[in-house]
Parts: sequence; structure tokens; C-alpha cells
Amino acid sequence: MNSSIRTLCILLLLTPTILKAAPQAQNLKDIFELALQHDSTWAAARYANSAAQEKIVQGEALLLPTVSINSSATRSDTSIQYTGSTVYRNNNQSEKFNTLSYGINVNQPLYRKQNTVQYQSATLQVNFADLQLQQDRQDLLLKSAQAYFDVLLAQDKLTLNQAQKSAISSQLAQAKANFKAGVSTITDVDEAQAKFDTVQSQEIAAYNEIENKKQAVQLLTGQYPGPLNGIQTKISLSLPVLTAQGEEHASNNHPSDNNPNDNITLWIQQAQQNNIALNQKKLDYELASKAIELNQAGHLPTLDAVASYNRTNANGGINGFGSDLNNTTVGLQFQMPLYQGGATSSKVREAIANQQKAQEEIEAARRKAELDTRQAYLEVTSNIAQANANEQTLYSTESQLASTNKSFKLGIRTNVDVLNAQQQVFNAKRDLLQTHYNYLLGLLKLKYASGILHDQDLEEVNGQLGAGE
Repeated sequence: MNSSIRTLCILLLLTPTILKAAPQAQNLKDIFELALQHDSTWAAARYANSAAQEKIVQGEALLLPTVSINSSATRSDTSIQYTGSTVYRNNNQSEKFNTLSYGINVNQPLYRKQNTVQYQSATLQVNFADLQLQQDRQDLLLKSAQAYFDVLLAQDKLTLNQAQKSAISSQLAQAKANFKAGVSTITDVDEAQAKFDTVQSQEIAAYNEIENKKQAVQLLTGQYPGPLNGIQTKISLSLPVLTAQGEEHASNNHPSDNNPNDNITLWIQQAQQNNIALNQKKLDYELASKAIELNQAGHLPTLDAVASYNRTNANGGINGFGSDLNNTTVGLQFQMPLYQGGATSSKVREAIANQQKAQEEIEAARRKAELDTRQAYLEVTSNIAQANANEQTLYSTESQLASTNKSFKLGIRTNVDVLNAQQQVFNAKRDLLQTHYNYLLGLLKLKYASGILHDQDLEEVNGQLGAGE
């Protein structure tokens, strides 16, 4: 009895180490959060933004007073020789003494147009940096989704490949049996064997592709991915529709049931307002305008309030006496530039040219934003149509395979016909999965192009995922 109890206790103690829980499957949100923590490019973007925030402090400093102190200590050894003097009977005189001085200076800009413009430019530079950080985050979101779906698609291809291999293996075994029984030719065996060898080679390539795609995920997250939640068998294929107020809602109708021209126009209008690259170019134009003001200010005067206090103490001098000097000054300092060799005017012309360049870049960015949004929208609608068509294709190929199998058993169709029908089924399954992944990624790309991609959009795509591999 005691031995049984002892054995039970040992088993209970060992159970946690023997029964290891299976790793929990990761979803798209998990991968993105890991990328936010570990991706080096994103970390560099955050540091770049932190550095840019200091522009505000530096700009404010130009409007504030500057205060400095000065101090010096000297030792003097002075020797004077008088010539032709009837006053000093001793024509040679030497003195050794120490001098200590210190002071404080304060300068407060009262009117410096350059400083005001530089502060305003600093605010624009920070706004630009914030937009860049926002774009870098959205880039990381898209890269995470692309890497995630690449792994899933590679795994799905392997799964289909293995299923096809199993089906061909059965067909090969049957072909060999039929040949042995004398009811089929060696050609049927050779055809099945060739198909089997091809699929086996593809299986090796599929394993390599999975490894490559997982390495791409590891590059983003710093961790080798474990099991990933796959896509659901049936996903919701809905066309994102915008209202005139920019509010989004889903349409479960087929794309042709909506007015695509009206909807795509609303998406393009959204991009004209929110596309990050376009808004950055608009900020570039504002910065170029400030550069004109800054250089034009080189023609203007400056006015500063200045104050200083200095004290100098010497315990001796060339006349034999020490001194203690205190000096306090308060005043205004005015400076008017008159001529600088034409450099200021040249800089103004340069800034004007840069402003015109920025204006043209705005137009180029606007056209690109419209093109990217239009292409992303059409890609989503195309993926929906292709998914519907691929579903029908899959149904048709499965029906064809069933009919071919029946005809093969009746001796009407050959083994090659069955293998070809099987190939068409697996191709249809692969194409359907591909369009589903393209659709989900296309939704994110559409939001990105129109400048309204948020974490909530990732959550919605994540909701289309099911159980892990």
C-alpha cells in the first residue's frame, strides 16, 4: 500500500515535466505586437522621432534670453624703464600683482525675425516627423500581415501537396495492381509514377518555402514563429464602402451591385485628405515657404536687450596701487545689415525655387495617392470576384473528378484522366486560398493608400483567422 502511494506521489511530481503543454497558436495581432517590440527598423524610426521632438525645444530657445558668465585670474610681472625723465630718479621700476575678474552677461532678443521663423519651422518639422512615424508604423503593420499570410499560404500549399501526394499514391498503387492483373498498360503506371515523383519534389520545395517565410517573420519579430492561426474555411468577402462623410461600412453585395465609380471616388477623396506621403509633401511646401521668410529676414534689423555686470580686482599695478572696479551696463543693441555681397538675395531666390519644387512634388504625390488608392480598390473588388469564381471552379473540378472516377471504374476514362482531374481540384483549392489571402491583404493596402489604416483594421482581419496549424 505504501509502495503504491509513493509511486503515485512520484508520478504527480513528474507530471508537469512529462506533460508539456502544446505551444499556443499565434495570430496576426500577436505577430504585429512582437514586431513592434523587436523590429530594428521600427525602433530606429522611434528614435528618429524622439530626436525630431527636440526641434521644438531648440526653436523655443531662440526666443529666450541667453545668460553667460566669465571669469579670469592673471598674474602680472611688469617692468618699466623710464628714459629722459627728471621726475623719476630711479628709471627702472617693476611690479608684481594679481588680477581677478568675473562677470555676467544677459542677452534677450527683442526683434529677430529669423528666430521666430525658425521656431515656426521647428513645429512643422515635428509634425513631419510624427507623420513619418505614423507611416513607419503602418509599413510595419503591412509587412507583418504580408509575412504572416506568406507563411500560411506556404503551409496551405504543403498541405495540398501532401493530400495530392496521397491521392496519387493510391492511384499509383491501383495502376500497378491493374497492370499486374493485365487490365491496364505500363503507360498508366509510368504516368502515375511521374506524377508522384513530381509532387514529391514539390513537397521538398514546399518545406523549404515554409522555412524561408518563417525566417521572414523572425526578421520582424526577433522570434521564430510557432503554430499560426490559419484562415477560416469561409471568410466574409465584403466590399468596403465609404459614405460622403468618410464613414466606412461593409457591403456584402457583389461588387457589380454597387456603383463602383461613386465608391472609388469617395476613397480617392479620402486619400487626398489623409494619405501620409501626400500630407508630408504639403508640409515640405510649408517648410519651403518658411525658408523664404527666413532668408528674407536676413535683410531686416535685429534688436536685443543687453545687460552685464563685471568686477575686476587687482592687488597692485604699475603705479604701485591696487584697484577694485565694478561695472554695470544696461542697454539696447541694434544691428542693421547693409550689404553681404548679394548672398542674402541669392538665398532668397534659392528658397523660392525650392518652394516651386515642393509645389510640383505635391501634385506628383497627389497623383500617386490617387493611383495607389484606385489600384488597391480595384484589387479588392477583383479579389472578391476571383474568390467567387474560384469557389465555382472548385465545385466544378470536384464534380468533374467524381465523374472521372466513375468513368474510370467503368473503363471509359484512363488513369491519366483521373490524375489530371485530381490536379485541377488541387489547383482550384490553391487558387481559392490565394485569393482569400490577397483579399485580406488588399483591404489593408486600401486603407493604407487612403491614409486611414489603424490597428482596428488589423483586428478585423485577425477576426477572419481560425485555429492554428
